[in-house]
Amino acid sequence: MKGLGELERSVMEVLWARPDAATARDVSRALADDRDLAHTTVMTVLDRLAKKGFLQRERDGRAWRYHPVASKEDYVAELMLGALDLTGDRDAALAHFARSVSGDEAELLRQVLAELEPPG
Repeated sequence: MKGLGELERSVMEVLWARPDAATARDVSRALADDRDLAHTTVMTVLDRLAKKGFLQRERDGRAWRYHPVASKEDYVAELMLGALDLTGDRDAALAHFARSVSGDEAELLRQVLAELEPPG
């Protein structure tokens, strides 16, 4: 999965936080406190994210409504897998990662791995 630029990440954060689809105006308003962006800039970023496959859009009158194709967790998992692919030694990188997580995170990993094991 392709990476996101800083502004694209900000837009995606707004959309990931919403339970429903949003218009460009909704996103502009959500970003207004943190950034001074022209509405056309937000529209351009939303269009670019749709073309990259991060968003789906549907017509709502004269406006488009946008919603993420995947969850934030799915996106981050793809980034993590991509990072593993960059190393020459995937096993060593994965082992180093496992050693660096907190005790609670390690327990969660154990639980998830146990769920993946076939009964027997």
